Amino acid sequence: MPGETVHVRYMVDDVEAAIAFYTTHFGFELLTDQAPAFADVQRGNLRLLLSGPQSSAARPMPDGRQPGPGGWNRIHLLVDDLAT
Repeated sequence: MPGETVHVRYMVDDVEAAIAFYTTHFGFELLTDQAPAFADVQRGNLRLLLSGPQSSAARPMPDGRQPGPGGWNRIHLLVDDLAT
């Protein structure tokens, strides 16, 4: 899998601030800006999906817990055939 892009959803409190942080300090390139809900940035083979409080990723869990920055991050694996 060398050369494949890794997609990581990262919950943030402020999408615009996260865009500025990753593009200014770490050299990420902005791909999509739908702030305040969502943005994605990429550097090399790493794509960060920055999900803010207004994004669909921030919907409450079935037990009522509210996702937020910290332990709610996910790695996205893109596959051609999920069953395989």
